[in-house]
Amino acid sequence: MLGYVEIFVTLCYNIIVTKSSDRLILHCDLNNFYASVECVTHPEWKNIPLAVAGNPEQRHGVILAKNEIAKRSGIKTGDTIWQAKQKQPDLKCVPPHFSEYMRYSKQVFDIYTRFTSQVEPFGPDECWLDVTASTRIFGTGKQMADRIRETVKAETGLTLSAGVSFNKVFAKMASDLRKPDATTVVMRTNYKRVLWELPVSEMLMVGKRTAAKLNKLNIYTVGDLAAADVNMLKSHFGIVGEKLHASANGNDSEPVREYVDRREEKSVGHGMTATRDLYEYSEAEALITYLADKVAYRMRKGGLRGGGVCLGLRSYDLKHITRSKKLPRSTCASADIRAAAFALLHESWHENVALRTITVSVYDIDRTAAVQLDMFGGEKADKSEALEKAIDSIRAKYGEDAIFRAGIPGTDFIYDKNDDEDFLPFKR
Repeated sequence: MLGYVEIFVTLCYNIIVTKSSDRLILHCDLNNFYASVECVTHPEWKNIPLAVAGNPEQRHGVILAKNEIAKRSGIKTGDTIWQAKQKQPDLKCVPPHFSEYMRYSKQVFDIYTRFTSQVEPFGPDECWLDVTASTRIFGTGKQMADRIRETVKAETGLTLSAGVSFNKVFAKMASDLRKPDATTVVMRTNYKRVLWELPVSEMLMVGKRTAAKLNKLNIYTVGDLAAADVNMLKSHFGIVGEKLHASANGNDSEPVREYVDRREEKSVGHGMTATRDLYEYSEAEALITYLADKVAYRMRKGGLRGGGVCLGLRSYDLKHITRSKKLPRSTCASADIRAAAFALLHESWHENVALRTITVSVYDIDRTAAVQLDMFGGEKADKSEALEKAIDSIRAKYGEDAIFRAGIPGTDFIYDKNDDEDFLPFKR
């Protein structure tokens, strides 16, 4: 374990401007994170095919993560449980334990901060580290990456893959090249040979749709993208095309944020797939009420207000629509969020069209305490917020079940009524 003196000196060096023209960036990606945590906390599962999966009874019966043994059987994230068991009949499926994953994530991120203060999360299981100023203490980028891997394994039992490069995009691509438990170095001397032959879909910011559009332009590899005419890319993709071209040529200059410098929320949302299809306004409104309460509580807890409401609806045949509505004033009251979502529901959905999933979110997030005064209805809104804050206090003191809205306890399609974990913002 690193000593306190080393940690202090590392933090001091991170404020020194390096003489090198290139940065040194690491990308660290925990291998099979959810499944790996389950195997660490249950050693008896370590040598069997294991997957973390949702609950099929709640219509979340898909694979969220799998260990290496299951991965070798061809099981993929997003497979349904029955599909996965066709590939591997002996597969053991366990439910997710997000509080444990968060505990391990924090422990690993604390290890990263021993090497640099510039640690930017990209989900709970991966991040970038700018270690440019740390080389004087810890050696080369590969030496640091290997030391981080060894430290994480020794203190948590988890393994990670690390990429070492001179920018964030290439560091992430490098970490994806060798898994599990490996370090890959991609620098100016070898990035064309190592990365340019990869499919363009391996680039950060290139999803399936963007890759398909690039393929139509005869751009199939990262090298093709690097050699493409930037004006042509801009004409098809706008500023994103210019950024993709720069990244493919190694010209990504986006900085790694300080660990305390978190990205600001653009919206706060909550969604749920009902345990059965919904056919009536009263049922949809009950679920919206539940979701609006969750969103409003998270906003009040974070000191946030929002100026617009967005409603997402997914039907039984998986068709999806979203509708949004600006609010007359910013709010953190579930009554305001609920009323706007009800209006959007009646404008965009008709009873007897089976609803499967509903999502409620609030956008135009404001972190200031200032509120635009309203000559008509402002006093009523203030009372609503005050009432809901009082309810928060009661629940905090006596538990979630101490007080709830009428109609929610009697529903048979809202599950785990007090469970926030199902919707934590995890990528995997």
